[in-house]
Amino acid sequence: MPLTENLPKPLLLAHGVPLIEHRIVALEKAGITDIVINLHYLGQQIKDYLGNGKRLGVNIKYIFEIDLLETAGGIVNALPLLGTEPFLIVPSDTLMDFDFSKIKPLPEGSQAHLVLVRNPEHHPEGDYAIMDDGKLSLDGEKLTYSAVALYSPDYFTNLTPGRRLLRDLFEKTIEQGIVTGEFFDGYWIDVGTPERLKEINQS
Repeated sequence: MPLTENLPKPLLLAHGVPLIEHRIVALEKAGITDIVINLHYLGQQIKDYLGNGKRLGVNIKYIFEIDLLETAGGIVNALPLLGTEPFLIVPSDTLMDFDFSKIKPLPEGSQAHLVLVRNPEHHPEGDYAIMDDGKLSLDGEKLTYSAVALYSPDYFTNLTPGRRLLRDLFEKTIEQGIVTGEFFDGYWIDVGTPERLKEINQS
């Protein structure tokens, strides 16, 4: 707000292009063309803008959240459309120059593989640390979770439908040793305020 009073955040413009379109173009460039979009606030506007994705060279399916389910709950809600193989989750409200074609298969024993970035000014404490074996830790020199991750469907099978926070699931499963991560040292920004969006468009 106030930019999102009548427009969903993914349709805010960065250099003249909606945030979500930046992300879809990057995925298509990496050869990722089957996309599921989870919709809630003013979601019909997103569906009307993107349609079936053909204009951007992708195939888009949609799922609507009637009630806000948070990130983990939204993924559980979308599982029937995501298949049985590992799937990539990406946010539509960040910008980054990450090459999605370089996403590696899940490491052995991992059910979730997170992409971490340097801590931005608005989140200096970070989220998780990457240990020498690639597993994540709740202790140590923490980095920030970029909201990009590769998941096995099995990671969510014990969650019942409803409002679920991804952070709660991370904290439980990191201690089980089934969450790994990698550090991305490129451009990344969380478009979380009008000021940050203005910064992007002035750069």
